[in-house]
Amino acid sequence: MKVAILSPIAWRTPPRNYGPWEQVASNIAEGLNARGVDVTLFATADAITKGKLQFACERPYAEDTHLDPKVLECLHISHLMEMAEQFDIIHNHFDFLPLTYSSLINTPMVTTIHGFSSQKIMPVYKKYNSSTSYISISNADRHPELSYLRTIYHGLNPKDFIFKQKKENFLLYFGRIHPDKGTHMAIEIAKQMGTPLKIAGLIQDNDYFSQYIKPHIDEHQVIFYGNADSTLRNELLSNARVLLHPIHFDEPFGLSVVEAMMSGTPVIAFKRGSMQELIVNGVTGFLVNNISEAVRAVNQLHIIAPEDCYQHACTMFGLERMIDEYMDVYNIIAKK
Repeated sequence: MKVAILSPIAWRTPPRNYGPWEQVASNIAEGLNARGVDVTLFATADAITKGKLQFACERPYAEDTHLDPKVLECLHISHLMEMAEQFDIIHNHFDFLPLTYSSLINTPMVTTIHGFSSQKIMPVYKKYNSSTSYISISNADRHPELSYLRTIYHGLNPKDFIFKQKKENFLLYFGRIHPDKGTHMAIEIAKQMGTPLKIAGLIQDNDYFSQYIKPHIDEHQVIFYGNADSTLRNELLSNARVLLHPIHFDEPFGLSVVEAMMSGTPVIAFKRGSMQELIVNGVTGFLVNNISEAVRAVNQLHIIAPEDCYQHACTMFGLERMIDEYMDVYNIIAKK
């Protein structure tokens, strides 16, 4: 079977730092390649893969502000679609735009929907609902007006993370710096606990960072590391007492939650979106509704075993499980 993986081009595939969609596309491409599948990754020229690489764009547009995202997206998507006949399956990780080509090619397309940026994009998804195949990344993120072939949770390779049983006395916020992700709430939780908070992530809202985060950074109680690479990520996740995930939106998945558990670190998350599917309350962390409940949960962390976090993450969100499920999906689609 010949499979084309269409990755986004905002960041490198796999990303140097932030880039969850690119990371998942990379994990699937490399996992399939390891199984002997003929995989071609469509990404930027600097992408890293053990399979075949095709590109129309030299650099990710989020890393070079001189580039025009719309122009690069058009070139990137059309590059694959003009080669569509060479593949048995096209696996789209590039949101709704590639769907508009699906009726113009004969190769079946499966789209992993990584989330809905706005209700305004729904007309495109609805138009191609019956002619393409959709995969949801959590049951919580399923849109009632769409049909799905399956829910497939993101999978990570445990070998990419460091498991530690003994933790240091600091709390961790790891993710985008944005009001939706509740960075300021993590600061409040840490201050009420009197425990240091380490923050790492991409600043996605500069005004929010300047007004609500930066004034608290003192390199003692609140320490900010910026956008973390894999080395810093593993150091922080494996040593943290807990990952605080006080989200203010219905998050479709949450890779950092799985990354933490795969490092043996429990998660305290606000009970929204997919969190009930990722976290086993009282076993791999705690699901809470507000700051007060989060503070009480921090005081209950002694009942959480790092081994339980690790085993749950490997079983439910391991790379091999995800590859098994996608290969099954490809076979189902190919037989239609």
